[in-house]
Amino acid sequence: MRVAIDATPLTLSSGGLRRYTQELSAALAENFPQDQFFLVSDQTFEMPGAAPLNLRRGGGPRHPAERRWWLWGADRELRRLEAGLFHGTDFAVPYVPRRPSVLTLHDLSPWMDPAWHIDAGRVRRRTPLLITWGVATMILTPSEAVRKQAIEKFRIRPERVRAVPHAASGCFRPVAPRPGPPYFLYAGTLEPRKNIPGLLAAWREVRREHAVDLVLAGRRRSDFAQLSAEPGVQVIGEVSDQRLTDLLAGTLAFVYPSLYEGFGLPVLEAMQCGAYVITSRDPAITEVVQGAAVQAGSHAELVRAMSDIAAHPEWAAACRERVLRRAADFSWRRTARLTHEVYEEAQRRF
Repeated sequence: MRVAIDATPLTLSSGGLRRYTQELSAALAENFPQDQFFLVSDQTFEMPGAAPLNLRRGGGPRHPAERRWWLWGADRELRRLEAGLFHGTDFAVPYVPRRPSVLTLHDLSPWMDPAWHIDAGRVRRRTPLLITWGVATMILTPSEAVRKQAIEKFRIRPERVRAVPHAASGCFRPVAPRPGPPYFLYAGTLEPRKNIPGLLAAWREVRREHAVDLVLAGRRRSDFAQLSAEPGVQVIGEVSDQRLTDLLAGTLAFVYPSLYEGFGLPVLEAMQCGAYVITSRDPAITEVVQGAAVQAGSHAELVRAMSDIAAHPEWAAACRERVLRRAADFSWRRTARLTHEVYEEAQRRF
């Protein structure tokens, strides 16, 4: 099998889309050495580090006509690569279905609240057509929650949609914490649907009784307002995987009160490090944690959960084994195997 994978998410400096494309492409190549995988995009991107030999960089537009990438350019590059299948990792596949394709629908956030994605107009218009017109042969979702939402929203035949969970990178693991003052940690993109204002409001209430800081790590998206300086709040921006691992090792609790998720990869990364996790009752996150995290469905519940762990930090050690056991249920090897099965199904259906 010769598969072309959309590498556009690799133009991002961080975030779930980049992580998914990077980890999945490497895992596919490693676990299916008889196949050839090509990363293609009309934009400049960075190849995954230490990529297997059967994961290679494809080309981009070679002349002006091919800059109309999804209409002409991608198809011509796939023909040059003799690729028999295309995997769209970023809500898109080539517009003319000359070969089977798989589209990953990470979540339905672009269609739920316009304020969550001010720059997602193209996705909102294009992706539903690619799905409902059958241009994408098969649809992947990262959770059963999103699969059910997609079937209902776009009226897709259930057999065309498969839920294939993501996984956390192997670099996230338990390490010895460094001594220091207590802090809560949020890690992820700073964007509207992550409920950062709600987190700050809850933390301020907890701070009145407990001397605990709040650390916010991650890339700030352009549609998220710059936060004002505030005693006890550290906005540290993007951090390396090693730095994030250290932060997760030392945190009193990882707090992720997102309003909506397709999977919740930062939650799983925290769990794989053995962190005490407090998160929302979002259906996809609930599916991932399966009782291994504390879930808060309201502001009062979030304040209570944060206050409880601040008053009883020993609780973190008590739940560590449960958190690590649940995190061990996920792996990129499994994700690659299940994704490859969808590729084969797409070939049969095309």
